Amino acid sequence: MGKIKLTKNELKKKRDELKMYERYLPTLQLKKQQLQVEVRSVQTRMEELQAQKTTLEQEASSWMAVFTEQTAARTKEGEPILKVSSISSDTGNIAGVAIPVFLGVEFDHKSYDLYATPLWVDNALILLERLVRTKIELDIVSKQKELLSQELRITTQRVNLFEKVKIPETVADIRKIRIYLGDQETAQVVRGKIAKRKVEGAER
Repeated sequence: MGKIKLTKNELKKKRDELKMYERYLPTLQLKKQQLQVEVRSVQTRMEELQAQKTTLEQEASSWMAVFTEQTAARTKEGEPILKVSSISSDTGNIAGVAIPVFLGVEFDHKSYDLYATPLWVDNALILLERLVRTKIELDIVSKQKELLSQELRITTQRVNLFEKVKIPETVADIRKIRIYLGDQETAQVVRGKIAKRKVEGAER
């Protein structure tokens, strides 16, 4: 903490700073609470998606190795039967934080020989779509958590700075300046009385 000036101007400056801190602190505390709620909500969604992904992967494990072979996963021309054509997302705003929002996934389905392709491929494609969609949403929700958690850390640091450092320091500075100015005023009054007595004594 730097050395403070023990003046009336400095006292006014410190009082103004204290008012600013006390006005800004509730806004920061509210933002911190909102971010904590959102981070918990996003964490819950991540856990749901992770569980869903694990379940789908387990369901797919029996045919995944076979499906990835060219004969099952591709058309006669060698193109993939299923691939992601586009991912739809938007940007949302939570407590001033811009976050990506998952909207959906579009798939490109290629026609394939129904006679030459195993019957299980139809069900496999449906399951694969769900798995891919879940993985993409999980990636986006993970990014949400990363951004919100980062902002929560910054906001918490600011709240702690105001609560534990800036406000106590400023209150202490104000008290120190007031005591000094009070002592100076008292000393000035005493000096004035002494001077008055000297003048009165000289006049006798």
